[in-house]
Amino acid sequence: MNRRSLYFTAPYEAELRPTAFDPAGDEVVVETRVSAISAGTELLVYRGEAPSDLPADETIDALDGDLSFPVRYGYAAVGEVVETGAAVEGAWTGRTVFAFNPHESRFAARPEDLVPVPGDVSTESMALLPSVETATSLVLDGRPRLGERIVVFGAGTVGLCTVALLSSFPLERLVAVDPLADRRDRALAFGADEAIPPEAVEAPAAPDADRDGADLVYELSGQPAALDDAVGVAGYDGRIVVGSWYGTKRAAVDLGTAFHRDRISIESSQVSTLSPESRGRWTKARRMGTALDRLRTLDVGSLVTHRVPFADAPTAYRLLDERDDDALQVLLTYA
Repeated sequence: MNRRSLYFTAPYEAELRPTAFDPAGDEVVVETRVSAISAGTELLVYRGEAPSDLPADETIDALDGDLSFPVRYGYAAVGEVVETGAAVEGAWTGRTVFAFNPHESRFAARPEDLVPVPGDVSTESMALLPSVETATSLVLDGRPRLGERIVVFGAGTVGLCTVALLSSFPLERLVAVDPLADRRDRALAFGADEAIPPEAVEAPAAPDADRDGADLVYELSGQPAALDDAVGVAGYDGRIVVGSWYGTKRAAVDLGTAFHRDRISIESSQVSTLSPESRGRWTKARRMGTALDRLRTLDVGSLVTHRVPFADAPTAYRLLDERDDDALQVLLTYA
């Protein structure tokens, strides 16, 4: 079968290429209706800031090879099953499904790798399931507690979804940090108690157990410099969860007196794997089910700022890279 696939071909260059695929008997064919661009990871690939020898994602079968150019990427597609293999029950035909699949006009997948779209969830909202799943992992890894002070750096799509999930906890204060006023307004709408620009962040006065810093800090901005700010705002025994992937960019972090004396911890959170601490009780299926439940309650549709036809996909990445028109969540639409 023929299709068109989006390829990153060089730094700041993307193009659509004709490709072909041969569905197996245990697979279905899905016609893509919409796919969501992950501004964090995909912009790293688009800009050439991802390690070129790194496998695209060993946990997603649809992604093959490494991140060297040219690379076919993306992992948030929603479409309609239009054909089933001989070994697949015909009931799949006509279903609307989600798949962790690159941006392309059609694709083949095994039914067990698809998530049927619930009747009460729109196609566009379902395309943001990976962002809500990532936010779910971030909250599980952060382990927020009663009465804590939490700061979230970065109010992109994942940051806002994380703020929304955290707002359901009985916290003392939830603060979002982002340089863009529109995103700060969105953070307040999603449940933050306060939303401030990075220059307004204040570090606790002195490094000791009595200082009034944050108990839990999330670094979700994708900007290495923000990690230093996260260390600065954390209080005694503060926990910093880094959900950002910086790719080949280096983070210069001050691990001096405040970090040392305040026993601040820094840990990574990454959605492809479950935390060793929780994987005994949590499976990926359980996490996905939880994320899908949260997706039903969150107004993720309001995060979509731009819809770009798949034929014009390269312009979508320029839009996000240059932050034109306050681009937040961009969807690719397929005729």
